[in-house]
Amino acid sequence: MTIFRSLLTCVLLFGAASGQAQTRAEEIVQGKCFICHGADGESSSPLFPRLAGQHAGYVARQLADYQSGKRKSTTMRPMVEGLTADDFAALGSYFETRKPVAHAVDDGELAQVGRFVFMRGNPYSGVPACASCHGDKAYGSPQLPRLAGQHALYTENQLKAFNKRERTNDNAVMHSIASKLSELELKAVSAYLSGLN
Repeated sequence: MTIFRSLLTCVLLFGAASGQAQTRAEEIVQGKCFICHGADGESSSPLFPRLAGQHAGYVARQLADYQSGKRKSTTMRPMVEGLTADDFAALGSYFETRKPVAHAVDDGELAQVGRFVFMRGNPYSGVPACASCHGDKAYGSPQLPRLAGQHALYTENQLKAFNKRERTNDNAVMHSIASKLSELELKAVSAYLSGLN
């Protein structure tokens, strides 16, 4: 009976802490995040990433990198000032539990070229298949971002930032991959990813 009470106490405490983290995340989202990313992580502007369904650990790490200056952004740096690692974890969990919305692709033919590059790469230029790291559905992993459903322009801009070595907080492998992508491949892969869900 004592073990049961101890276990029940642990479950109740965990539930209370989880509820407090959820409440804290909602406060931060309503106070800061929703303006650019939407209340449920479905940004309507292609300049800002969609966060719905993004991996919790990935979101928390990016926020910490913005705070430390490891990832540069004049927009995000003031947004994360004063937040804690617990806040980052709570925000990550919040956005990970939001259901991503399916979006139509603007250019279906371009997206088909992107599908080919994403799934098979380009052996003629040395571009590896994106799916080899990001998975065939572009869901990534806790360490890699979920790319499915991301705004095409946002993805394109991030690939360009990797190519120019302006984005250095993530896997350095992306620098060499992005530098091998032609303009057509870059736009095509971005278009393809925007239509996945």
